[in-house]
This record gives sequence, C-alpha cells and structure tokens, in this order.
Amino acid sequence: MSEAERLRTSNAPRTIATIVENLARVVHASEETLQLCVLCLVAEGHLIIEDFPGVGKTMLAKALARSLDAAFSRIQFTPDLLPSDVTGVNVFNQASNEFEFRPGPVFANLLLVDEINRASPKTQAALLECMQEQQVTVDGVSYELPPPFMVMATQNPIEYEGTYPLPEAQLDRFTMRLEIGYPPLAEEARMLTEQTGEPPLDDLHSVVAGSDVVALADDAKAIYVEESVNRYVVALLRSTRGDARLYLGASPRAGIALLRVAKARALAHGREFLSPDDVRAVVVPVLAHRLIVAPEARASGLTGAAIITDALEKTPVPV
Repeated sequence: MSEAERLRTSNAPRTIATIVENLARVVHASEETLQLCVLCLVAEGHLIIEDFPGVGKTMLAKALARSLDAAFSRIQFTPDLLPSDVTGVNVFNQASNEFEFRPGPVFANLLLVDEINRASPKTQAALLECMQEQQVTVDGVSYELPPPFMVMATQNPIEYEGTYPLPEAQLDRFTMRLEIGYPPLAEEARMLTEQTGEPPLDDLHSVVAGSDVVALADDAKAIYVEESVNRYVVALLRSTRGDARLYLGASPRAGIALLRVAKARALAHGREFLSPDDVRAVVVPVLAHRLIVAPEARASGLTGAAIITDALEKTPVPV
C-alpha cells in the first residue's frame, strides 16, 4: 500500500463516520443500520430496504443521496412501467435524420427504486445489467454508468396484492438487505416534533463528494485478507449449501459480496487487514435474503437469519 493510500485509509473512518452522522440527523434508526447502509455504498454494492410502511425507507435513501455531492434519481415502480422508462430509449431526431439515445433515470450515481416489487418482472429485469455490470445496453449499444453507482430499492414485506416478488437471481444481486424498524419511544416523539415543523431533510447538505466515495471503495479493495479468513468465508457459504433446512444456499457471488462489505467495515475501523469479526458483523444482512428456506422449515417459523446465526456458531473461527 502506497503512502497516499495509507493516508486515505487513516482518514476513511472519519469520512464514513461523517456520513453516518449526517444520516442520523434525519433517520431515527440504529447506528448499526445507518453504518451498514454506508458500508454497502463503500463496497460498491446495492441495497434493498424491506420494512413496514412509514418507518423511513424512502427517507433513508434520500438522506444518503443528499449526503453525497452526486447525481440522484428516483423511480416509482408501478405495474405499467416499461423497461425503457428505466434504462432510456432511442428517439428519432428529425433535424439530424437519425436516432439519438435519451438516457433514463438509471443514469445517476444513486438510484432510488421505490416499491420495486410493484413493477412487472420484465421491468425489474431492466435493472439486472446495470446492477451487475454498471452499464446499460439499448438496441445493441452499451452505455457505461457513472461511478459511484448504487441502487437502493424499497419494498413492503406484508403487502403482496398487486406485487411481483423478486426472483432469486435479482435478490442475489442486492449486496445487502436491511430493516429499519420502529424507533424507541423518545426518538419517535422527537421525530414527530421534527416532521411536523421544518423537516430536517430539507436542510441536509452533502458532506462528501462522489469522488471521495470512489476513493473509499478503492481503499476497501486494498484491505489485506489472510487465507484463513478467506477459507472462513467459504466455510460459511458451504454450511448453508449443505443445510437440509434450506432449499437454496448462498452462491459464490454472495461470498464476494460478504468479503467486500467486510473489507469496508475493516476500513471504517481504520485497519489495513480483515478480521473474522468483520465477517461475522455483516454476514446476516449480506446472506440472509439470498437463502431460500425449505417449506417445512419455513412453516415452523425458521428464517434465513436464524440459519446464518446457527452457521456462525458451528463454523470454527480462525485465530
């Protein structure tokens, strides 16, 4: 690691903490939830926020966007939305007598997809290429998306009428799934006072530039990972694949996502190496939504998070 990289790494914890503190001014969620949201950004991942209506899912996404000096776009997914409404379309220009590409809302640094499960599978699939390859292909021509690029999607876990559940292939492209939950009594009382006066989101300003986020992502990639920690991640993945309570375990892509988020956490704590504790701290939000629980296990109330927790207890931690 060069001297410049070492200097940036030493400043990274303060930069990440500044973004978290800025989010906390608006979103009354736990510090862990807000930090995980920022770690997902640093890991160049995509985030799905699944929780009950009215707990601040959209507010969290908008607060993160305002914390960055970067382009923000929002799409409200509805059943009549078309893929071209997301990616863009070629339009015939009569003046030049040729087709020209008009970019869709996906051409932004942070893309908020509200109620992602309300659009048809065809429209949902329009996000697959941009989430995995950071590009959009229209009529055989590929257009790169500007870095940093992050998709933040929201969905309601209890309302299924008129929705299209995300397929496993798309869920696997979301680096992390988070829940916000209801705030504590004192926090909720303070939130009522804030939101019925001048909402704090209106006064929220950017605290980092988009280029700073790209630099943080590069620093996170440079975090050293010992072979024993690599094997620990693989052991956790294989534990889910061999679990009879699961219909589908974690994929290799899940392991890559887990390692990248863990590296981002190590960077946030000012370390140049990865610790098994970094992996253990982020494994549930990174892996749980990728697992498909077998019908009989699901009927007994078992969840993916519980199975991951069980795998953590059974898998030896490297020393």
